[in-house]
Amino acid sequence: MTDDLYHMARAVRENAHAPYSKFKVGAAIRSPSGIHVGCNVENAAFPDGICAEGGAITSMVAAGDTEILEVLVYAESDSLVTPCGGCRQKLSEFAGPDVKITMAGPAGVMVTMTMAELLPAAFLFKPA
Repeated sequence: MTDDLYHMARAVRENAHAPYSKFKVGAAIRSPSGIHVGCNVENAAFPDGICAEGGAITSMVAAGDTEILEVLVYAESDSLVTPCGGCRQKLSEFAGPDVKITMAGPAGVMVTMTMAELLPAAFLFKPA
């Protein structure tokens, strides 16, 4: 099921704007209406850039969705690249505790975790 997410995240990674770190990341999110992608966009006013996961979430919400069904994050690295702390919280806003978050690299899938495993003590504020 993650094959399409893998290919889309890997492809969108090429569009990343990473002139400072030279570290490009792509993300693909499956929602009820389809797949939404994002890539990291750095800014000289560090840390005001956006991570790939945040870009994909923005794309999803702009399309009218608010539920994440599955996530894949792709980076060209031999070691595991997980979402940063801020992105973990952003993902948890839209993903239930059992949603699968997959981290992948050039060799394919490296690790799949649930949202609860990735962020076990998520701050869950539910407005009245």
